[in-house]
Amino acid sequence: MFRRPFGYYGYRSPWVEMERLQREMNRLFSDSFSLAGGRTAPNYPAMNVWTNEDGAVVTAELPGINPNDIDISVVGDTLTLSGERQPEALGEGDKYHRRERGCGKFNRAFQLPFKVEADKVDAIFDKGVLHLSLPRAEADKPRKITVKSA
Repeated sequence: MFRRPFGYYGYRSPWVEMERLQREMNRLFSDSFSLAGGRTAPNYPAMNVWTNEDGAVVTAELPGINPNDIDISVVGDTLTLSGERQPEALGEGDKYHRRERGCGKFNRAFQLPFKVEADKVDAIFDKGVLHLSLPRAEADKPRKITVKSA
């Protein structure tokens, strides 16, 4: 270990930090162009999930999306949400000064901690937020077992 004018640097190679910076820059640019290039966004839409003994409630932020462009499927304990956000129509001669909202297809799937009654799933879209009620399968609900005395 050696001492530099502003502190100890140890024996860490300066190339390690340069490689980390390069990885971060590659990630930043690949994420920035992923929506415009027609690929799917990895963590879109933002979702919250609550569970209890009776089932799960899922909310997903989907502002600017037509509810008819949302596909929801439940198979066993896996919820899949997919769809597409259409690009905004610009007037003739208009061009973007700043464009932060992405467009394109999205697809998120995750496993719930229990199986769901797929035919009883309820979906409501209100003010850009999708609310899903996913009832737990009867066979998967916890049961209280009474103990009989002999």
